[in-house]
Amino acid sequence: MASEGSERRQRARPALSLRPPQPLPTPPADPAALSTADLETRMLRLETALERMSHGVCFFDGQQRLILANQRYAELYDLAPESIRPGMMLREVIDLRFQAGSFPEMTPEEYWVWRKEVATRNEPSESVVEMRNGRTIVIKHQPMPDGGWVATHEDITEQQRSAARIAHMAHHDALTGLANRVLFRQALEDACMPGAAEAGPALLCIDLDRFKHVNDTLGHLHGDLLLRAVAGRLQSLAVEGDTIARLGGDEFAIIRRRSGASDAADLARSIIDALGQCFELDGNRANIGASVGIALASGDGPGPDALLHDADVALYQAKAAGRGSYRFFEAETNLRMQVRHSLEHDLHRALDEGALELHYQPLVAVPDRQILGFEALLRWRHPERGMIMPQTFIPLAEAAGLIVPIGDWAIRTACAELAGLPGRPKLSVNVSPLQLTARFPASVAAALKAAGLEPARLELEITETAMLRETEATLTVLHGLRNLGVGIAMDDFGTGFSSLSALKRFPFTRVKIDQVFVRNLGEVPESASLLRAIVELCKVLRMATTTEGIETEEQFAAVAASGSTEAQGYLFGRPMPIRQATLLLKRNDLRPTGRKL
Repeated sequence: MASEGSERRQRARPALSLRPPQPLPTPPADPAALSTADLETRMLRLETALERMSHGVCFFDGQQRLILANQRYAELYDLAPESIRPGMMLREVIDLRFQAGSFPEMTPEEYWVWRKEVATRNEPSESVVEMRNGRTIVIKHQPMPDGGWVATHEDITEQQRSAARIAHMAHHDALTGLANRVLFRQALEDACMPGAAEAGPALLCIDLDRFKHVNDTLGHLHGDLLLRAVAGRLQSLAVEGDTIARLGGDEFAIIRRRSGASDAADLARSIIDALGQCFELDGNRANIGASVGIALASGDGPGPDALLHDADVALYQAKAAGRGSYRFFEAETNLRMQVRHSLEHDLHRALDEGALELHYQPLVAVPDRQILGFEALLRWRHPERGMIMPQTFIPLAEAAGLIVPIGDWAIRTACAELAGLPGRPKLSVNVSPLQLTARFPASVAAALKAAGLEPARLELEITETAMLRETEATLTVLHGLRNLGVGIAMDDFGTGFSSLSALKRFPFTRVKIDQVFVRNLGEVPESASLLRAIVELCKVLRMATTTEGIETEEQFAAVAASGSTEAQGYLFGRPMPIRQATLLLKRNDLRPTGRKL
């Protein structure tokens, strides 16, 4: 085992690379041929150039004697300019810096040995040195033919601080400073890894009671103050290793990596007690409460999705029991397990026996309402339970490992049914994150070829969940699809952790703006402005937009005013079988007539 001192030196020694700095200008071939006036002029120019540089610069000869250093070098290391004199030895300069407090986490002797090693290696190098005074300096070392060297010293402290701020913003909620969904997901996956914690993690999902009342009576500004205050009280209850996150709105969560039932119950009671105390909000008093759902897992227990589901179910049970209570997740009853197993078995048969259907909802152009295409939506016609909607059976298919064959069937069927329709309408198909495997682009290509459908007519919609799953692998799959000529749309934009970085990183060609923005038009004053802002952002990124959930002429007028390029909703048609979709396409006239579709 290495000693503590050697470990400290390994951490403190700056990393070296072989990337050379930019070469310095070549001096005249024969300086002796210059006149005294020319030499003085050149020296003055050199001195002026050095003093105007933003980097510190120093020259040493082959005997490690200082030839010259500019004033910026002295400033970087908090040295008096007059203390740096030509002829000083490297060791003397190092001692001055240590006296001034401008040195890394190592002793003067350790630093001296390292710098001497760099100098005698006689090759270009670049080092990043973190100083005890908080500065971070990049030193670029360029050897000279006589054994000396030139070194430039650049202060990158602010650059690193800015990068750290950006990284923090990407993983934390802007309002409360708590972990956001991205960081929460990472922490939950880490906590659920086998052997991550001997006792297993506990997940507590927290929902505020009467928060809407505060927003409605005191306004959103006070609502924001309340959320910050809630975050502060939750942080005061945390222990080392806890992750506290704001999942959105008034929903919070705490991951405790090592917890038993007793500890989790104590924490839940503390949360309910802390959030039940009166809040002082800029001269106003607010009384709320909290409901807590708890899910426990052993070290080799359920994965993050299952644990989150269990905690959500427990939270639902707590809210149903009354405000200010907590509940542990209770295992499903035998009857519910039997029903689930029966549905899973029936879903297998539905795929084999053709009980799955595709219904098509029109996508129309703004503002002329001409049908541009259709979104294919799955339906399951169960012989006993009737028509089952996808939000019911898709999670079951994902859990049962059926989503890939079902998804392949949906794409093949949709391509075949729309390929021959008049007007060459485009086709939009939803894709589960579990479908985005390495084989998926080839499967899509085969479906297009079999149907004779041009790739440009197909658009695949993915949800934000896909961006949380193995991002690099997902990117590879999406780029493979784009190489086929297929469009990629982000579905339900604005409902989760959508961000500008995600829009720029993933190869989206379209953004589908979630119906929540349309639903609030006319009720929330800023909704129309927010809708326009999203559309303008997409225009800058050269992405088309489809606004979902349009049910009234007033909503459509607002969407048209926003500049959105496409629209979708019950105003233009509900999902319908292919035969009805074909008839609607032939008519292709969705202007308002007073009738209901």
